[in-house]
Amino acid sequence: MKKALIVFLTFIFLVGCTVATTSSSPTKVVERLLGKYQSLNEEVIKQLNQVLDSQNITKEQKKEYRDLMKKQYQNLTYNIKKETIDDETAVVSVEIEVFNFAKANNETEVYVSGHEEDFLDDNNQLSDVLYQNYKIDQLKNVKERTKYTLDLSLTKEDDIWKLDELSDMERQKIHGLYDL
Repeated sequence: MKKALIVFLTFIFLVGCTVATTSSSPTKVVERLLGKYQSLNEEVIKQLNQVLDSQNITKEQKKEYRDLMKKQYQNLTYNIKKETIDDETAVVSVEIEVFNFAKANNETEVYVSGHEEDFLDDNNQLSDVLYQNYKIDQLKNVKERTKYTLDLSLTKEDDIWKLDELSDMERQKIHGLYDL
């Protein structure tokens, strides 16, 4: 069961994108990044699909996870809190609000560990398919939202602000999977 959660979280961690722009402001670069998620930008969806295609889950589960992530992206809201520029580097602090998938994942783990008999296959082994289906159903029902603060780093190269690679923690937060 833990392996399935790790696989799913790995999928979530890998989704992200790089933003570069000639914009005069690091804040604008961050806004473009978050806008790519909200608008389901082709680059974001392509990366999501690549990661999903590499997962050992059913086609239907891939579709369900894809739909859940699209819902998460479209419903992401943000508020830029602060921009700090120090010569060729910058940090933009942004508060985001997303569906609280972390809580649903934790509750799923607790439930499954106490009801393993409900998730056994024909060989009396824990079924990853049953587990994933249950988790998807729990994620579909998430209405609670949570807020996270991201401190996104940027570097200026040839007068162009570029967003530094997102950390795993930042990706977890964007996907609502960061567990405080």
